[in-house]
Amino acid sequence: MPEQAPKVQLPPIPAKRYFTIGEVSDLCGVKPHVLRYWEQEFTQLKPVKRRGNRRYYQHHEVLLIRRIRELLYEQGFTISGARNRLDESNGNGLSHESSIHEPSVADIQVAAAVQSTTPAVDFAALRSELREVLNLLSPH
Repeated sequence: MPEQAPKVQLPPIPAKRYFTIGEVSDLCGVKPHVLRYWEQEFTQLKPVKRRGNRRYYQHHEVLLIRRIRELLYEQGFTISGARNRLDESNGNGLSHESSIHEPSVADIQVAAAVQSTTPAVDFAALRSELREVLNLLSPH
């Protein structure tokens, strides 16, 4: 089995609705050109695009990118293997496409207002704690 890369501590994801590609790059430790490439390889990853083809990622997509990064960089999966693992973990075969909508200017303005008044939530720590609980509850 190949040696796994050490787990990198990523910053907490702020409580906001939309993230630019630069913000996602910083939050996930992945360069913007890699994010654009992953959009082509992982059908689940579909950021909405606005004026000038600017990408806006939603919270669930940031989590998905972190999961892809973990599979590829830390667990040593190939693109194809990571794609298969994500399909397996989705289980029901349904994509998030039906829940995604094009953000309006009002949506983006509201998101910016909420961002300035909402404290950041450490989703990475929360996710880690939930995984520990899941491991305790799952049969071995």
